Amino acid sequence: MKIETLHTHFLNSSGICTDTRKITPNCLFFALKGDNFNGNEFAQEALDKGAYKVVIDEIAYHKNTGETILHGNSLQLLQKLANYHRKSLDIPLIALTGSNGKTTSKELINAVLSQQFSTTATTGNLNNHIGVPLTLLSLTERTEIAIVEMGANHLGEIEQLCEIAAPDYGYITNFGKAHLEGFGSLEGVIQGKSELYKHLKEHEGRVFVNGNDKKQLELTKSLDRFTFGPEGSDCEVRLLDASETLLIGYKDYSIQSNLIGLYNFHNIAAAIAIGEYFKVGIDKIKAGIEGYIPRNNRSQLLEKAGHKIILDAYNANPTSMMAALENFQQSEGQHKVMILGDMFELGKEAASEHQNIVSHLQKNPFGSVFLVGKNFYNTEFASDNILKFENFTQLESHLKQHPLPPSIILVKGSRGMALERILEIL
Repeated sequence: MKIETLHTHFLNSSGICTDTRKITPNCLFFALKGDNFNGNEFAQEALDKGAYKVVIDEIAYHKNTGETILHGNSLQLLQKLANYHRKSLDIPLIALTGSNGKTTSKELINAVLSQQFSTTATTGNLNNHIGVPLTLLSLTERTEIAIVEMGANHLGEIEQLCEIAAPDYGYITNFGKAHLEGFGSLEGVIQGKSELYKHLKEHEGRVFVNGNDKKQLELTKSLDRFTFGPEGSDCEVRLLDASETLLIGYKDYSIQSNLIGLYNFHNIAAAIAIGEYFKVGIDKIKAGIEGYIPRNNRSQLLEKAGHKIILDAYNANPTSMMAALENFQQSEGQHKVMILGDMFELGKEAASEHQNIVSHLQKNPFGSVFLVGKNFYNTEFASDNILKFENFTQLESHLKQHPLPPSIILVKGSRGMALERILEIL
């Protein structure tokens, strides 16, 4: 089937679905495969539940009634359809990637741009080879600007996502020690994330660059770029106060955000800069930043049972963990507690990177530390203020027997640790 014909079917449908548990009437169902599932097996169920047509890639499930569309690879066809649809709309598309802060940056950029434009942005963290096509296929004729988050843990993935999304603009939040298991090293991370820069250079796109990041300034010297942050940048943004939530200075305005942590300053600055580039009014930029409230366990500031809790349990890697600790050390509060969970996807660097965190805490004691997970459990230290637990159940038992006094608490760990469970115990 020609892509033009498939695109017509898509426009006649109610949208894309890849999960029969979420079928909507008249949707276009794509039968995708994974390690533990085969979407082709659910083709008839999708039709029974009201799907308009079903895209399959196994002939055994094909019908000659026109209800199924047979292709050699359903995922590749989904990606091809997404690219065709994106190009048919001819709207500016901003792609963003990086080791830390991608989702927060995406939400902030969307919060600012949506004050003036009809925007469509990645939902949640649907930022991979399936999520990006689904985001592109959610664009409509009403969309004026698209904001697409791109995640990767191996070389070549950002390149592939750029080929699908065809971005006009790009922003890399930072380079950090994330997904070392797949990238192999920090140098591998830089190379992989910079595939976005390579694509934009080849297609005459523009990049937004943090003027405080020397590595990114170096990598983008030959690109068309818009810089932000320090004095002398295209968009000057200042940090006025970080004692609790961040207070930002922009031109003659003060912008009070709902975000904590110095590491979030650059995320806010990027959103302001991109708003300025697209000529969003200052009042609207201010409203967008001040109206954004973090959710989903990302940099949330909560109060419970006399505790002030910084919940940052959505993800963690050595770079973001160290940034969170350094920020927490500077925060106000008499009794500080750190509940830290294992950092995943570090491969052969896992033992050394977890030990580095513990060694830093031992050399710079400023509160009580509870380490959770097998990696942290295998670290060595000689400090009375650090305790380690092999799993969450052990931590839970300890805290029930030894309740914490009213404290300011940092909760940080990889998603798989699910450290937000601590709220039920506190």
